[in-house]
Amino acid sequence: MKIISSIEELRDQLSGQLRTAFVPTMGNLHEGHLSLMRLARKHGDPVVASIFVNRLQFGPNEDFDKYPRTFQADVEKLEKEGVYVLFAPTEKDMYPEPQEYRVRPPDDLGNTLEGEFRPGFFTGVTTVVLKLLSCVQPRVAVFGKKDYQQLMIVRNMCRQFALPTNIIAAETWRADDGLALSSRNMYLSAAERAEAPALYQNLNFVAEEMRAGHLDTFQLERKAMDELAKRGWQPDYISIRKRNDLQPPTAGDLAQGSPLVVLAAAKLGTTRLIDNLEI
Repeated sequence: MKIISSIEELRDQLSGQLRTAFVPTMGNLHEGHLSLMRLARKHGDPVVASIFVNRLQFGPNEDFDKYPRTFQADVEKLEKEGVYVLFAPTEKDMYPEPQEYRVRPPDDLGNTLEGEFRPGFFTGVTTVVLKLLSCVQPRVAVFGKKDYQQLMIVRNMCRQFALPTNIIAAETWRADDGLALSSRNMYLSAAERAEAPALYQNLNFVAEEMRAGHLDTFQLERKAMDELAKRGWQPDYISIRKRNDLQPPTAGDLAQGSPLVVLAAAKLGTTRLIDNLEI
């Protein structure tokens, strides 16, 4: 596996490649990330991964400086997966001058859910993803469904900018007890880790109620949030949305059986976890 930090060197290395499959990451790789590499291989060749902790998507009080960085262990895992190139730029490589041009998602998608609780987050995400896609120029790129809103925003961005990259969605990888794998799980204490699956359990409760015909979405959301709060969580949201645009479903949408997804974000101790479940 070649490890490259320079954009110019990356482009030289990939010159002439027409079926590149790309998986962008922020490192601290776990089995969920590695499953993305395997899915990428099914859709293209060579497989290129990136590791870059993107300062633009972190708020002033978020964990940029303490975000887990495990570069050598990540390299070993990617080598075992047969990744062809690891693009690991420094901040100077990615942002040799201040990144004054930004990509801002539309307000109805970028300022709701995660965007409401993390202002500017998705502008940071879309800006770095557009730049990474420009650097790698892949035919396909793989993003996980765990970050459901991010996946939709990136997919819409690629469509509206007519980028020649097909965005492929990968299913969320879970531990045996249902907890969605995340780099931030390492922040959980032993007791918090034992409690953490309650988030997914609450999503399943909402989904089962909806499937049983209980369609009062506000009541279901409130009941699920109250249940988490009783267990010591600090929920930001549990919200039932339409899959196609992440807007709240109308009575007509519910009557017609529009495909839905329930999304959640909540703090357990000092660790903020997100998850979702398609209904």
